[in-house]
Amino acid sequence: MTGFGGTASPGMVDWNLAVATATRLVRPGPDVSRDEARSVVAELRRHAKASEGHVRGFTRMGTEDTHDTPVLVVDRPGWVRANVAGFREILKPLLEKMQERRGNNPGSAVLGAVGGKVTGVELGMLLSFLSSRVLGQYETFAPAARDLPAGGNGGGRLLLVAPNIVHVERELDVEPHDFRLWVCLHEETHRTQFTAVPWLRDHLEGEIQSFLAETDVDPMTFLERIREAAQSLAGGRPEGEEEDGGRSFVELVQTPAQREILGRLTAVMSLLEGHADYVMDGVGPSVVPTVAEIREKFQQRRAKGASRLDVALRKLLGLDAKLRQYRDGERFVRAVVEQVGVDGFNRVWTSPNTLPTKAEIAKPADWVARVHRRPEA
Repeated sequence: MTGFGGTASPGMVDWNLAVATATRLVRPGPDVSRDEARSVVAELRRHAKASEGHVRGFTRMGTEDTHDTPVLVVDRPGWVRANVAGFREILKPLLEKMQERRGNNPGSAVLGAVGGKVTGVELGMLLSFLSSRVLGQYETFAPAARDLPAGGNGGGRLLLVAPNIVHVERELDVEPHDFRLWVCLHEETHRTQFTAVPWLRDHLEGEIQSFLAETDVDPMTFLERIREAAQSLAGGRPEGEEEDGGRSFVELVQTPAQREILGRLTAVMSLLEGHADYVMDGVGPSVVPTVAEIREKFQQRRAKGASRLDVALRKLLGLDAKLRQYRDGERFVRAVVEQVGVDGFNRVWTSPNTLPTKAEIAKPADWVARVHRRPEA
């Protein structure tokens, strides 16, 4: 695979070191034999293929382009490599801007001493933590590489993290084959969303880049947030600090313009995640016999989280917002489908103008009234 270094923003983050650190620190996966591991990988690939038809039939979002977006069954280091490539690509404009500011910053001498290597180590610590928690991901922005292919013409790739899927199915004590298909249904929905809606990827990228263009972040503050997260992992959070006292990365950049963009991004992500949950549960009863048990146990796991460390990191990394997106988005999709049916809901994919606003996610009837209003006679 090509390196993650390069000339872009060379001093801010050592991407190669981030990968090396995460790979070194990543927790070992569940204990499986080589034959069992091969069997799991093969089954996930079969389920991913089968999920295409299930999802297309339920959503009525036909597309012939999914074949151009590969399904990759990866281990935890593979997930790290893929996400570093994605982060590096999407954060490039922000890091270049911060690099320019570095010379004029009062703390530039300190930042120079700390350098991109320490930042790379701390980012690697975060990625090692997250790499054991993600079951799957449709990765939209990372460029193709030799061992991480992606679809042509800007297409993405679907990642299924095999050791994490096996770990969770054992932790929940659910039927493994059913759980693997259930996960694939969720992730395949994301792949269908992006392949069936050609403008969606460019729209999201445009919003993210507009958000980053508005960012006026002091490099030392950015470094401080990474350090806070890394210290949480190392048990360095000050004793007695309230769990809600930490600040997320999102809170670094909150100009009025950014708040508007962030509201739109939150609405889109709520829609995508909620739609995937809705489809997963809608398809489930016909193809996943134990879907009710899986859903109940998985929801309990989601709501409960884990340790105090998990709570602190979820706050810092903005993961609590993602949990709300699943819940609020699924409620929106369900309410709209109840009012106007699947085809009526699918008008959401017509253009950026038919995407729900953040307010409409909370009030689905307002979206229906806006998008389905009858033309004046």
